[in-house]
Amino acid sequence: MGVSTNAGNKQVSMNGVEVAFQSENVGVTGCIGDGTIAVNSQNKEAIMSLPILVVYYSLGGGTRHLADEIARGIDSIDGCEAWLRTVPKVSAVSEATAPQIPPQGAPYVTLDELQCCGALALGSPTRFGNMAAPVKYFLDGTSSLWLSGSLIGKPACVFTSSNTQHGGQESTLLSMMLPLLHHGMLLCGIPFSEAGLAHTQSGGTPYGASHVAGADNQAKLSRDEAALAFAQGQRLAKSALKLNR
Repeated sequence: MGVSTNAGNKQVSMNGVEVAFQSENVGVTGCIGDGTIAVNSQNKEAIMSLPILVVYYSLGGGTRHLADEIARGIDSIDGCEAWLRTVPKVSAVSEATAPQIPPQGAPYVTLDELQCCGALALGSPTRFGNMAAPVKYFLDGTSSLWLSGSLIGKPACVFTSSNTQHGGQESTLLSMMLPLLHHGMLLCGIPFSEAGLAHTQSGGTPYGASHVAGADNQAKLSRDEAALAFAQGQRLAKSALKLNR
């Protein structure tokens, strides 16, 4: 795959496609195919990295902490880059709209980012044994990608958080898998070769990483929960790299 750069003009050419970038030092040019090009304008280096999208919804913070650990696992794999994104709340007032940029935390995910990612990690807190409404609302808006087949063959994983040990974590994980299967994505769980699955006393399932946040949502990730989320991020990234060779 040929990549050439022109740092003076802030352009990069990849297989004949030129994209402008903005930064004076390092700029992300956007994605071409399933990759992101980062350009260092001082030494004229172009680096191809595979974007792995980590999309989550979190109110109490438990799902967000899992997303952070999954992102750390992804970033530990050479050639991959985690993109942390969230989704806006769903309002009971039909006219209500959220600002385009959230006041804090990760930015909102876009369909363009979903289309160009190399893999997807999707997270939601448990709501009566199912995914939260904002996550379902986001998935319901991906029909254009389903029609074009943009996500077919891309690896994906899911993760969740609940207040109690038996709050419906596994059924929530399964509910998030269903739309991804309709998109033709390849689901990655957590194998029992990860020792934490056998002795965790908190969260962690073969279907995906999970966290028991406690009634007040104040419980920190246990050692096993953090290790399993990190391992899931690594496994997703490695799978994406293998499929993009």
